[in-house]
Amino acid sequence: MTKIIGLTGGIGSGKTTIAKYIETKGIPVYIADERAKIITNSPEILSLIKEKFGQDVFDNDVLNRKKLANIVFNHPKQLKQLNQIIHPAVKLDFDIWLQNHSKFEYVVKESAILFKSNNFIKFYITIAVVTPLPLRIERILLRDNTDKAEIMKRIDNQLSDNELIEKCDYVIYNSELDISLMQVDAILKKLKIK
Repeated sequence: MTKIIGLTGGIGSGKTTIAKYIETKGIPVYIADERAKIITNSPEILSLIKEKFGQDVFDNDVLNRKKLANIVFNHPKQLKQLNQIIHPAVKLDFDIWLQNHSKFEYVVKESAILFKSNNFIKFYITIAVVTPLPLRIERILLRDNTDKAEIMKRIDNQLSDNELIEKCDYVIYNSELDISLMQVDAILKKLKIK
């Protein structure tokens, strides 16, 4: 049976960079956020979003993610409603992906909300990627077209690094990439993955 490694961390922690490194070791990686963006563009999901949030979050029938994010990250009830639309679809997508990768001994599921989505029970191990807050903010400012206030709203909607450290089996401290990758290699070695 395929063992699932849960990989998590807050926005800007570098978890996707770590996930892509693990993938170079021959371990399939499911990046939940990337898949959620694809799934969100399906006609069924777009219809549910339009039904719940109205035409205001669309520009010429194209979902305006920034408008939607502005609503959900300012109103926890709205975020919960969006999650009720997206999470079941992502779970189903992951289950299908997992079936398609069942020949592998290990796979990785990378998700910022690994513990919030109540699916961590089936993980073989869990790994947290943690990074000092100023570095996370700097990374997000460089990557995303947003401001510090919006970043803080998103961070406030996620588990803190301390909570992740407490919940996870392993922790990768991701301030310097080369040191972080050495930590990944050490974890993989413990799992007898080279």
